[in-house]
Amino acid sequence: MQNKDVIFQDWGLVDYEESWNRQEELFAETIALKIDNRTHERKIPTKNYLIFVEHPHVYTLGKSGKPEHLLLDEEGLKAKHARYYKINRGGDITYHGPGQIVGYPILDLDNFFTDIHRYLRTLEEAIILTLADYGLKADRYPGYTGVWLEADNEKARKICAMGVRSSRWVTMHGFAFNVNSELDYFNNIVPCGIEDKAVTSLSRELGEEQDITEVKSRLKRHIGQVFQMNFIEP
Repeated sequence: MQNKDVIFQDWGLVDYEESWNRQEELFAETIALKIDNRTHERKIPTKNYLIFVEHPHVYTLGKSGKPEHLLLDEEGLKAKHARYYKINRGGDITYHGPGQIVGYPILDLDNFFTDIHRYLRTLEEAIILTLADYGLKADRYPGYTGVWLEADNEKARKICAMGVRSSRWVTMHGFAFNVNSELDYFNNIVPCGIEDKAVTSLSRELGEEQDITEVKSRLKRHIGQVFQMNFIEP
């Protein structure tokens, strides 16, 4: 039986390592329940979560990433007041910081659809719809995950990066949507391992800082629509 109820939480500004540990706990609990349900006739529905968070300046390197794509040494990281973690999601290196909406859907895809490719495309669609609310036409860039502006020409620039982990159809990690991000921090990495494409933000595209609370509200609504979620506010 599918359970499309989703517990929504906005954690605010949280240290990356702390949020990673909290994600891992929810992820492990969900997997443990799925395994336990196999041995019981009466099944307990698994829980789904959508978490929004912002992080202090941090660089994270995915399992398929290259360490040399971080262009700072230890002293450089200290000078930028940034931290660095090698983590267990897919993808290469990316940056998180204040003014960026980081989304962590911890979903049991058995409650939605068991297709990781479709899962990523559906997350992208929610970002694309949110950008359309602000008059921006966004799209996908062939061969890459994430959401781009002017993806069909040499001015292509990335506004949302994605990297996920999945086990037994349970997901963690997710997306990073640049709203009011300090884009200079992307100059210290090869973003997502892509050397010849720019990174942008909603505020840069619109020429002024945006109300991130409003952006979160629009984004949450679109995620709920494309996944047909029923949100539960704790």
